[in-house]
Amino acid sequence: MRLPVLWLCLGCGCAVSPGPSCLSAQFRRPGDFVLGGLFPFGKDTVNLSARSEPTLLQCERLYMNGLIWALGMRFAIEQINNSSWLLPGVTLGYDIHDSCFEPLVALQPSLLFLSRRGTTAIGVLCNYTQYQPRVTAVIGPHKSDLCLVTAKLFSSFLIPQVSYGASSETLSNTELYPSFYRTVPSDKNLVEAVVLLLNQFGWNWVAVVGSDDEYGRAARALFLGTAGANNICIAFEGLIPTELAEPGAKRQLEDTVRVINSTKVNVVVLFAYSLPAQALLDASIAMGLGKKVWVGTEAWMVSDIAATTPNIQSIGTVLGFAMRAGTVPGFQEYVAELLGSVTQDGFCRRSRELSRLGSAEGPDTRCQQCDRVTLGDIWPRLGVTTVQPVHVAVYGVAHALHRALGCNAKGCPKTLIRSWQLLHFMNTLPFEVNGQSFRFDQSHGTNTGYKLILWAWRDGSLTYLPVGDYDQSLYIRRSEIQFHTADKKEPTSECFRRCEPGQFRRIKGFNLCCYDCTDCSENTFWSSADSTSCSPCPRHQWAPARSTRCHDRAERFLFWDEPLAVALAALAALTAALSGAAALLFLRHLRSPLVRLAGGGRSVLGLLWLLLQSLSCCLYVGRPGGARCALQQLSFALCLNGCLSTLLPKALEVTLVTEFPRLLRWVTRGRAWLLVAASFLVQALLCFCHLRLGPDFLVVDYASLPSEVLLVCGTRSWAAFALLHGFNSGLASACFLCTFMVQTPRGRYNVARGITFATLGCLVIWIFFLVIFATLRTVLRAVTQICTVLATSLAILASYFAPKCYILVCRPDLNTEDYCHNPAEEEPNTQ
Repeated sequence: MRLPVLWLCLGCGCAVSPGPSCLSAQFRRPGDFVLGGLFPFGKDTVNLSARSEPTLLQCERLYMNGLIWALGMRFAIEQINNSSWLLPGVTLGYDIHDSCFEPLVALQPSLLFLSRRGTTAIGVLCNYTQYQPRVTAVIGPHKSDLCLVTAKLFSSFLIPQVSYGASSETLSNTELYPSFYRTVPSDKNLVEAVVLLLNQFGWNWVAVVGSDDEYGRAARALFLGTAGANNICIAFEGLIPTELAEPGAKRQLEDTVRVINSTKVNVVVLFAYSLPAQALLDASIAMGLGKKVWVGTEAWMVSDIAATTPNIQSIGTVLGFAMRAGTVPGFQEYVAELLGSVTQDGFCRRSRELSRLGSAEGPDTRCQQCDRVTLGDIWPRLGVTTVQPVHVAVYGVAHALHRALGCNAKGCPKTLIRSWQLLHFMNTLPFEVNGQSFRFDQSHGTNTGYKLILWAWRDGSLTYLPVGDYDQSLYIRRSEIQFHTADKKEPTSECFRRCEPGQFRRIKGFNLCCYDCTDCSENTFWSSADSTSCSPCPRHQWAPARSTRCHDRAERFLFWDEPLAVALAALAALTAALSGAAALLFLRHLRSPLVRLAGGGRSVLGLLWLLLQSLSCCLYVGRPGGARCALQQLSFALCLNGCLSTLLPKALEVTLVTEFPRLLRWVTRGRAWLLVAASFLVQALLCFCHLRLGPDFLVVDYASLPSEVLLVCGTRSWAAFALLHGFNSGLASACFLCTFMVQTPRGRYNVARGITFATLGCLVIWIFFLVIFATLRTVLRAVTQICTVLATSLAILASYFAPKCYILVCRPDLNTEDYCHNPAEEEPNTQ
């Protein structure tokens, strides 16, 4: 079968995003089933003349490897179309585009592949079972970064995508990428081979460097995990830039070389593509790193870019892995025939004409300059560039088509096959290419194994010398390896370094001399230079991180000179002063109607209790002790009870005067004082029970603070605590219930409202206090108690006593019998 028109449209360089300025190379041929191809043609300048009947087209700035891979796809498709047994009666077509080494650029042809056959539109459907895209399968792209973008796109449509170079282990996830396949081993296989190589030579102290892209980052991460499980210590791990023109790239490379040199390692494992690898090797040579063993991968080991670096022989020994791939019979002859028959006459004119006719579905590009490239320009790359993965990828799709169509020796049925129907046959059955059997494993990859390659210089030229093989196990021909060291002997790379004071040796692996120098954590200290752990400090001492000795802990409590303590003490003094001033004011107007209505002498007593309660805040500041801790709760309970007890007779009086007037005499006059005394006596008995059941005690806490010992009062018995403060809560609740519904006639003073708001404030404050107090165990515990004492005192002062003080001082005209009428005083006359 003759090859139809070869269409190559080339632009003027590569852009970051798709557009007219991006280099676009298209080989297009129709067929019953069309395969899409994504190959890298950008960033390297070569000139190519190609011939295909009846049209000629020549282009410039093609990346040589990408061109060879694209021609490899063409060659495989031609072989299949000329075959009488694989797809007889069925023709394969192709639609090949430039990926430009950029994920965003590769998306443009990928979207074109997904468009409905015969159109440039992508159908938006709920069910794509019957959807027929432009291509049946996709070959490529080459790099993992590009595949991670395109594989999600093609997997959404279940279009088979077979890469000939992407090795990232991330792509092995068949749940995320169900239609992605590759004809190269994954990075997991490569990392296993590298670890076996290091173990066989006893190199357990290495540096690992990766390029800052998907391939470098993923491979480096895999290596770090596998190396740690195989007793290999990492002296340094780093990333090198891929965009070498960016500011700071040179400095980052120099810093990497400088750190590698400081670690004193003799082995460097490098996961990178050719350009970043060349940049690191250049920096190593320029900075005089010295001769190391560089363990490389196929991404740069067999690249002439890295190998042609000036003075490359001075870096030491380069030993690494390249994919084990066979040759493709007839391919070199095919390329030679294609390039040898090129004619130049009228090429540019016909190229422009064809570009105008065929650019409707692609970028608007044209050939800027047409120069002849001889077969000698491309021939050296044919021996280096591995074409077999591309060849196997095309044949893998063809064999799946053969089985899906049900082809036999007579031909293939004319059946419409959807792309997703090929996945079953690609997953299950092996296929044969040039006498070699292949099959996609559970992760949709083909593990063909690796060759161990040594860079050998013979007569001044570089030779890739095979010195071993890897296929599940590693075999090395050591006698053929000549290390480029001063004594020509095998170098050693083992760890030995002295830890700094405050660091201990953390052994990595078992019975291994390699270790990390790890800082001693807080509250531990370094005891000796050979120590493999840090010694803990005694409980009464502490130590900062990376310490060589322990320090005595300082005591921590609420000090008098702390700003917070000073502020609280000032507030307590102010509250006590207000209570004392109010008591003096009430005492002066003791016989006035308003003071008699408020309780008379009982009100003065309640204010004195509030004064004592404010002064009790001093018990919470300063170094706590057993006696002080016991007095804190007792003083608060007794003082608060003394105040609430003086409010209770008035609350009962307000209720009984309207609801049960016959009982009013039990809460007035002298009997009211008996009620106050009885209430206080009950609270005193509860305080005695609290002391017997379990008073608060001093807690010496070494765990809460890193460098201090916390002295705080702890609650020994929550039952005793509830018993102590429960009675006061009951008093406040009783006062609130007796007064909150009481109505006072218009034009008279409402004494009930003051009691209602005062007791309500106490109850709300206590709810917040209990929630916070039960959870705190710091200096703030004492602060919380002080705030509760002061808030309770101020709530009673502001709600009950402050309005009366205002009338006594500012509105004496209201201090009359009519406005401050007390119905309880009339009760004996109404009986």
